[in-house]
Amino acid sequence: MVSIGKRNTLTVLRDSTVGIYLDAGERGEILMPNRYVPRRFAQGDRLDVFVYRDSEDRLVATTETPRATVGEVATLKVVSINARVGAFLDWGLAKDLLLPFREQLGPVRVGQNVMVRIYLDEKTQRIAASMKLNQDSAIEPPNYRKGQSVEFLICEKTGLGYKALVEGAHPGMLYHEGISIPVAIGQKLKGFVRLVRPDGKIDLSLEPAGHRRVAPLALRIVETLRRSGGRLGFDDDSSPEAIRQTFGASKKAFKQALGTLYKARRIRFSKPGIELLDNTTWSPHSQPPVNRRGN
Repeated sequence: MVSIGKRNTLTVLRDSTVGIYLDAGERGEILMPNRYVPRRFAQGDRLDVFVYRDSEDRLVATTETPRATVGEVATLKVVSINARVGAFLDWGLAKDLLLPFREQLGPVRVGQNVMVRIYLDEKTQRIAASMKLNQDSAIEPPNYRKGQSVEFLICEKTGLGYKALVEGAHPGMLYHEGISIPVAIGQKLKGFVRLVRPDGKIDLSLEPAGHRRVAPLALRIVETLRRSGGRLGFDDDSSPEAIRQTFGASKKAFKQALGTLYKARRIRFSKPGIELLDNTTWSPHSQPPVNRRGN
């Protein structure tokens, strides 16, 4: 079965003056216009193509790849506006993509970049765009566990943080206090689930919580100390940017790791910086050594 708005592998049936016809199964034959036809082909060849409707509402195939396919989210530029139907977006194909008025969250203008979800209208079987990114979330409730790794798309900046779309379907929030790297609208990030709220919204984090985060970071700090001769110019007062660049962690996580190392008597603070102490048996999972002299 051919999927409209997706890539399909179709077989070449015959050649013609306007292009080649591909076997679309129950849908019959689909034309690939001459401008997309490969230089070399033969009857029976299987081609990887994208199927959509042209300006005359006919199903056609192309070897071009749009910036997003049905079910995906992308940031696209508004290239024109039709007062009767809506805005048209550049999605990388000859025919621009319609963003109907009913699928807009507010007026858009030519030249504006808008974040949209690509969908297939069930009634018309036409591909269109919607600014209602989480429209399908009510159909499939989120089924994530705390600490689970997820991918999300940054959608909008608010006073609390950044609204995000988790795994292309569910609304999430990345709070300002948990951000230690530059974040931009339209950026895709990998992070972790902090909490799934009763309303289905998901609190997000860029780093794993608890011991899963601190233990590997503590080991990384120790190894960096060893390579640096036992001394480092990093401590609680170091800037978040410097910590992120060197250790790939937030300042909060870095301070927690330093606390773990200090309690285990693995480091001492030299103000500024830290020094490595001689405790070769230490691991991030071990208990702090006992001082039997009471010092």
